Amino acid sequence: MKSPVLQDRAFLESYENAPAQTDQFDLWWMGQSGFLIKWQDRGLLFDPYLSDSLTVKYAETDKPHIRMVERVIAPARLNDIIVATSSHNHTDHLDAETLHALLKTNPDLQLVLPEANIEFAEERLGAKIPDLVGLDEGKMVQAAGFEFHAVAAAHNEIKQDSAGRNHYIGFIVKFADWTIYHSGDTLWHEGLVPILLKHEIDIALVPINGSKKERRVAGNLNGTEAAALAKAIGARLAIPHHFDMFSFNTETPEEFRLACERLNQPYKILQNGQHLRSTTIKARKRIEVLENN
Repeated sequence: MKSPVLQDRAFLESYENAPAQTDQFDLWWMGQSGFLIKWQDRGLLFDPYLSDSLTVKYAETDKPHIRMVERVIAPARLNDIIVATSSHNHTDHLDAETLHALLKTNPDLQLVLPEANIEFAEERLGAKIPDLVGLDEGKMVQAAGFEFHAVAAAHNEIKQDSAGRNHYIGFIVKFADWTIYHSGDTLWHEGLVPILLKHEIDIALVPINGSKKERRVAGNLNGTEAAALAKAIGARLAIPHHFDMFSFNTETPEEFRLACERLNQPYKILQNGQHLRSTTIKARKRIEVLENN
């Protein structure tokens, strides 16, 4: 099993020592589809999965969830996490064990999630539950100074409840001068590019473990599609996710890298626990990557 670039104490030091400034932010890949943003003195966690709950759940089944990389950090060690997201109900995007641990040290935590999934989240999380903030395409909510917009995600298809609300969404998050798109789990669909183009995406966090002719993994873009989506929406930087977690459901980022280079799409492939710092993206149009700290 691989170790993250930054883990446990080293990761915590990186997070706590990141400067709390208004003119920059810091980002870490937490594994799978999880990313941590620190801006000013507040933390935002996209779709965190920081437990072994799926490994335990499927240990004696025909689809064991064998980890490829160790956990970056125990979630209870993270302070100042003001808001987290859950793009849909799958456990690697809505993990009760992770959220319960976060609540121990972050009792005012808010969780932004699809409106259609609130009842499900209440049942899964039980008595210990963060403040649930519902969101759907065409709506905007604010949490802890971050502005959240939603775009429908197709995983494998766009799924809606009886009220027409989406069960799968991607997040468009705005703060200060930046806009970040977190895809959740999605395939390319007709409404995706027009909405994202309107928001002028700085960083696109996109999945790469999806469908190929010889093999089909449900519900996500593959590396070529992820690069093409980032290019189509004019993202200043594309970062891949949803790989290097479970041995049965992963992908090499090489296809994504080659597609980005062919399309002249700026990209960065992070390792688990790796840190990236913005340096006034809109003004300088550049990203500084801190390789190991």
